[in-house]
Order: sequence, then C-alpha cells, then structure tokens
Amino acid sequence: MNATAIADKEPAPMPRKRRRLSWGALLGFALLLVVTVAMLSPLWFMVSTSLKTTKEMLAFPPTFIPETFAWSNFAELFTNSDIKFGQQYGNSLIVAVSSVIGTVLSSSLVAFGFARYRTRGSGLLFMLVLSTMMLPYPAIMIPQFLLFTKIGLHDSLLPLILPNFFGSAYIIFLLKQFFSTLPNELYDAGRIDGSSEFRLFWNITLPLAGPALATVSIFTFIWSWNDLLAPVLYLDSQENFTLPIGMAAMMSSKFRLAPWNLLMAAAILSSLPIIALFAVAQRRFVEGIVLTGIK
Repeated sequence: MNATAIADKEPAPMPRKRRRLSWGALLGFALLLVVTVAMLSPLWFMVSTSLKTTKEMLAFPPTFIPETFAWSNFAELFTNSDIKFGQQYGNSLIVAVSSVIGTVLSSSLVAFGFARYRTRGSGLLFMLVLSTMMLPYPAIMIPQFLLFTKIGLHDSLLPLILPNFFGSAYIIFLLKQFFSTLPNELYDAGRIDGSSEFRLFWNITLPLAGPALATVSIFTFIWSWNDLLAPVLYLDSQENFTLPIGMAAMMSSKFRLAPWNLLMAAAILSSLPIIALFAVAQRRFVEGIVLTGIK
C-alpha cells in the first residue's frame, strides 16, 4: 500500500467548535465596557471642549462632537498676552527637569551609601531618614518659606528646585532597596582595578540601576509638574508662574467668562510631556516596578 492510499484513509480533521461565552463572561465584559466608557468620558469631554468655540461651549444641551473644530484655541494660548502660556510651559519644564536631576543625583548617592556601607548606627540613621516621610508638607511649609524669603529667593523658581537637591526620603528608600541587590563581587572587581568609591557609584551602580532610575525619574517629574501648592506659596509674578498656577489664574477676573475651551486645550498640552515621558521609558518603568533582582 503506497503512501497515497494511506493518506486517503486518514480521517478528516474535525471541525473546530466555536467557544461559547458564558453569561458570566458576557456580564464581565459589559461591566468592563461600562467602566471604560466612564473613565474615558472626562478625557473625551476635555478634547471635545478644547475644540469648541465660546458660543458652542455655552450651548445647552451640550454637543458631544464640536460642530466647528476651533483649532485656534491652541494658538490663542500662545498669542494671548493675558495668559502667557508659553512662558509658563517653559517654567514648568525648567522646574520639572531640574527637580528630576537634583532628586536622582542626591537621592541615589545617599541610597548608595546606605546600601553599600554598614557601620554602627547606619540602621538608626536610615530610620531617621525614613521618618521624615511622616512629616506632611504643611508642617515644614512655613519654616521653608521664611528661609527662602530671608535669603531673597521669593518669587523665583529656585525655591521649587533647590529642595530637590537635598534628596527625597521616599526615593532614597526605593533606590536603597535596589542597590542592595547588586552583588558585592562587582565592587570588589572595581576596587581591584583601582576604582575610587565615587567611580564605583558612577560607573557600576548607576548603569545597572537604569530601571530604578527611570521609575523614580517619572515619579519625580509628575510630582513636580503637577505641583500647585509650592508655586502658589512662592510665586507672585505671572512671568514666573508654572502651568498649574497659570491655569488656575485663567479663571480670575481678567476674563469676563471662564474660558473653559482654553483651559481644556491647556490641559491637553500640559499632559503631553508626561505621556511622552511614559511612552519613552515605559519598558524601564514597568521593569523597575516589578524588579526583584538583577539579570
């Protein structure tokens, strides 16, 4: 019997049965759909309102899709002299980027010391550093305000930047936990090659801590970018406003009516740096969150 005959006698494959969804799965899918729509509704409202004219913005009942797409709202943010959105955008970028640099450098150096050097009292000192997380910002707000006012830094961006160069207890804790997982053999090899302690930190620890550094950088950028209390406390001139206080000022008496379409356009533009940062560092961010060791 040849191969053709054998192949002819093989049974035909059974048709694949369609998998039927249970009522529980359908109910779960419907629930997820409702929750998704509810969560995306504010985003749709923001985008829709940002593209409406002032007349359509006040129309009742409101329209879900703008009849006329007013792209000029985004241009008006940069051309309206009463808003100064472009300058405020630049101020926020300066503060956020400087805060990330200061926090990462100072906190990583302190965390490296706590992770690699164990001496008498180091555990107690680490606990004292962590205890500062229990202090809410309003508890140190007035002394810090008096300090920066006495040295003449009021109404400038420096009071928003300089505290970040003295480290953050939360960031120190995160980085210390990661640095403790690095094997001592790496540092022993570096010392044999004649590396100094700072070079061990700069050339060995930081390159291996990419996921952890990406995580704390994103956290710090978001905290600084969205901060409203500190700018309200220190900034008086509109030229020095950051985006949160600048957007709040758009609802002041300078405008006859609160420009909600401009506010929504400003909200979209202000969210772009955070979206871009997360998109670029997403893999590192997720890896840093779930990381429990080294590769």
